[in-house]
Amino acid sequence: MKRAENLLTSLQGVLSARVVVSPIGEVEEIHVLTQGGTAAKQVVRNVESALLAHLGLKVDHRKISVAQTAEVRPLEALDQMAVREAALRRGVLFNRLEFQSGAGSAGRLAMQVALQVGDEEVSGTADAADNARARMLGAARAVVAALEQVWTRGTLEVEGVQILDAFGRRHVVAGVQVSEGRGSRLLMGTCELIENPEQAAVLAVLDATNRWTNRWLASRR
Repeated sequence: MKRAENLLTSLQGVLSARVVVSPIGEVEEIHVLTQGGTAAKQVVRNVESALLAHLGLKVDHRKISVAQTAEVRPLEALDQMAVREAALRRGVLFNRLEFQSGAGSAGRLAMQVALQVGDEEVSGTADAADNARARMLGAARAVVAALEQVWTRGTLEVEGVQILDAFGRRHVVAGVQVSEGRGSRLLMGTCELIENPEQAAVLAVLDATNRWTNRWLASRR
């Protein structure tokens, strides 16, 4: 039975196969799962021929059941599709954060944030002093600079970034001021601080602005 199943799964278009035998070893059923688009009758003929040629086993075609499935992709491809669909739903996603020392003078950093907006990657930079609070603020400002590459309605400005303790955990809270025409509003976002305060600041800004930017991006489609 195992040899027969291995043989059937080696046939073109066959994804899996199961052979059911009686207590005395007679083949009672053969179930085959194939990729969509494969002709069922051809699969049955291939199964009959393969079993007869390789194992000397003659099986009535009425005992062979063929089921078809949609396109099957590797898990890696499915993961990429899931990320892609999430990006399309959310509009703006965080790609990476980079910073370099020596930005103009000693003790300062150049912060750069890259975002994914649909199929396009945009980036923004900001200068910051090399200390914990300034690095968080610089990362937040770099996000806003990146968003301004695609945001054409009004202006965005970082109001502030700080770390707060709540519910036994530490969080980065970001405030972003959105000005459009004569009106303005303060958007707030949070991200739990697990390892990197600068990255948490980036995600807090995106948490604050995602709903706003998604609405605007949807209006452009």
